[in-house]
Amino acid sequence: MLELSESNIHLNANAADKQQAIEMAASALVQADNVENGYLQGMLAREQQTSTFLGNGIAIPHGTLDTRSMVKKTGVQVFQFPQGIEWGEGNIAYVVIGIAARSDEHLSLLRQLTHVLSDEDTAVKLAKITDVAEFRAILMGETIEPFEIPAANISLDVDTQSLLTLVAINAGQLQVKSAVENRFISEVINNTALPLGKGLWVTDSVVGNVKNALAFSRAKTIFSHNGKAVKGVITVSAVSDQINPTLARLLDDDVQTTLLNGNSTEILTALLGSENEVEAQSVEGAVVGTFTIRNEHGLHARPSANLVNEVKKFTSKITVQNLTRESEVVSAKSLMKIVALGVTQGHRLRFVAEGEDAKQAIEALGKVIADGLGENVSAVPPSEPDTIEIMGEQIHVPAVSEDNSLPANAIEAVFVIKNEHGLHARPSAVLVNEVKKYNASVAVQNLDRNSQLVSAKSLMKIVALGVVKGTRLRFVATGDEAQQAIDGIGAVIESGLGE
Repeated sequence: MLELSESNIHLNANAADKQQAIEMAASALVQADNVENGYLQGMLAREQQTSTFLGNGIAIPHGTLDTRSMVKKTGVQVFQFPQGIEWGEGNIAYVVIGIAARSDEHLSLLRQLTHVLSDEDTAVKLAKITDVAEFRAILMGETIEPFEIPAANISLDVDTQSLLTLVAINAGQLQVKSAVENRFISEVINNTALPLGKGLWVTDSVVGNVKNALAFSRAKTIFSHNGKAVKGVITVSAVSDQINPTLARLLDDDVQTTLLNGNSTEILTALLGSENEVEAQSVEGAVVGTFTIRNEHGLHARPSANLVNEVKKFTSKITVQNLTRESEVVSAKSLMKIVALGVTQGHRLRFVAEGEDAKQAIEALGKVIADGLGENVSAVPPSEPDTIEIMGEQIHVPAVSEDNSLPANAIEAVFVIKNEHGLHARPSAVLVNEVKKYNASVAVQNLDRNSQLVSAKSLMKIVALGVVKGTRLRFVATGDEAQQAIDGIGAVIESGLGE
C-alpha cells in the first residue's frame, strides 16, 4: 500500500489551468526528492497521449514509461483546487494527484481511490475540506473518530492546593483514554500551565499527541500559584482541526463561567455545544442577506454578542453560514455557534430568515454589520457588494464608502518564527500576552500563506494562522504605544516565545 503523508497534501491551491496544476505537482515531486527535474516533460507528454482525469473531480497526472528512469523513489503529491481546474472535455478536477512510480506501486493508490471514484458526494466533500487530516482520511478510505469528551475526563471538587496535581490528573486521564503517549505526560508535568484568566489555566504538549482530546480538573477551592488565582486546569491533546471549535469555546466568557461553576453535564454541554446543528433552509419564501464583515478583528465575542442580540429582536427563524469557509448552516441566535464560525475581516456571511418579520430582520442585520457591530468599521472595502434578496429578486444593496489605505501612523514589522514546532498553543499564548501589554491595536498576517490581517490579541486567531518554523509574520500596529508593541513583539519572538 502506498503511504500518503499529510506533508504531501496541499489544500486550497490555485492554478490558472491544467498545465500550471501539473507544473505544481511536478515541482512538489522534485522538492520531495521523488524525481529529477525533467520529470515534468514526461507528465505533460503523458497528458497529451490520453487524459489522466479519472472521474468525480480527480486527476492523476504522471510520467511516461520513458521518464521512469527519472524517478528516484515512489511518491505522490496531492493538490486540492477548490475552484476547480478545466481538465478537458468538460471535466473539472478538484483534486490533482501527481504520481511518481518506479514500477506499478501507484496501482495500490488507485485501488484505494475506488471508494471516492464511485461516490460523488465524497468527491464533492474533498473539494471543500480545510483540515489536512480529515482530507487524508477520506481520500484513503479511513475514518476519523468524532471529537467527544467522556464524562470521566471532567474531575470536579479536587481537594488540592497544587496546580501540578490538577495537571497530573488531566494527563493521567488522557493517557487512560489512549489519547496521549508518555512523552506528552512528561512535557505537561515539566512545563507550567498558562493562565487563561478567571482562575482557569491551560496546558498542552507539542509531542505525544495521539488523538484529539481534552480533560478538565477543578479544585474544591480557589488557590494561588505564583501570585495568580487557580481554580481549574484544561489539558489539550490536538492532532487535527476538528478540535478547533471546542478550543474557540474556551475563550468564551459564558463557557469559562460554566467551567468555574457548572456541574459535569453543564461543562460538557458548554465545551461541545448544546444546540443541534440547523439544517440548510430552502430559500423559497425566505429572505436572504449576504454581507461582508468589515470589523478589523472579525467576530470575536463582543461583536458576535451584538449580532446575536440584534437577531433575537425578531421572531423569524434565522440561520447563518460562513460562505468564505463553507461552514455548516447554524442558528444565528447562538453566540457559541457564531463565534465557532471563525469569522475574520472580509469573510462573507449568508443569513436566511423565514417568518413574518424576515425582511425587517435581514435589513436590520445588514445595517448593524455595515456599521461595525459596535466597533469601528475597517477602511478595507468589501470585494463583493452586500445583497438582500427575496426568492432571487435583489431588493437592496447597501453602499458603504470606505478608504483602502492603512492609517498614516501605522507601524509595520516582519519577524521570522524560529520555534521548532511553530506557534502551537503555548507560544501563541505567550505572544498574545505580550501584545496585550500595550495600548495599541495590533494585527498580524502570515505572509507565507498570504492570510488576512487578524487581531494579534486573539489566541484563537493566532493559532489558526498555521504558523510553522520559518514562517514570516507581518505585524501592523497603531495607537499610542504602537512602536513599543512592535519592539516588544520582536523581542519576545527573538527569545523563543517561552521555548
